[in-house]
Amino acid sequence: MSIGNRESYAAATDELTAYASTASAADVAALGDELLAVARLLSGEPRLRRALSDSSTTVEQRTELAGALLTGKVAASTLRVVTALVGARWHSPSEFLTAVEQTGVNALLSSASAAGELTEVEDELFRFGKVVAGDQALGGALGDTSVPAARRTELVRELLAGKAKPVTVRLVEVALSGFGGRGFAASLDRLIELAADRQDRDLAYVTVARPLAEADEAALAAKLSELYGRDVSLKVTVDPAIIGGISVRVGSDLYDGTILRRLTEARKAFAK
Repeated sequence: MSIGNRESYAAATDELTAYASTASAADVAALGDELLAVARLLSGEPRLRRALSDSSTTVEQRTELAGALLTGKVAASTLRVVTALVGARWHSPSEFLTAVEQTGVNALLSSASAAGELTEVEDELFRFGKVVAGDQALGGALGDTSVPAARRTELVRELLAGKAKPVTVRLVEVALSGFGGRGFAASLDRLIELAADRQDRDLAYVTVARPLAEADEAALAAKLSELYGRDVSLKVTVDPAIIGGISVRVGSDLYDGTILRRLTEARKAFAK
């Protein structure tokens, strides 16, 4: 996030933090749900999001419009956060929309943290992503934006009923809507990253041909944490197709020591 964006988010973040410091986890989750509902409204109303983010009008005018729109329809805490976002400067209406959506996600993550469930939520999101990636039909169904969102949401709820935390289910639904303009899979990845970042750690996506021993997994996590100067959470995928070795991706850094990569490079060399 740029410095300008951080400044624009600051007032809303302060409002959210202040509320979360005294409210229950359930109430913070409800705040997140209402913010995401506001984001859905703005997504379908381009004129409204332009009016609420138009820096050529005064903060008072934009705040009055937000109040007229939301008073009595959302909780006072939600209106305070939206008012803080409306009062900031945004480069475009789409950036403003992303800010509202991002703040709603932050509230959901904050509620999971308050409940002591954030690590579980992060892991559940990752495991669900693996299930979707391994099932072409399911991935196609969830990522098909021509299918009404309500039908895809119903499918997610059926799949995760009794198997995941409510915040996990809610965040998967956010991914279905295309978080930050991304596709479903990319949205899910970004939400996992945000959950890890909230716990002050990086993610390492590890691919191996067979499961790692617990000691080996711990040693790899320790080595990566030392390398990056921050705790690193491993997200391990077993893929026999790589034959052997290991692939590790942390952010944009890729360490590919798989046998499959070596064979591919050898074939290319012989083809020259």
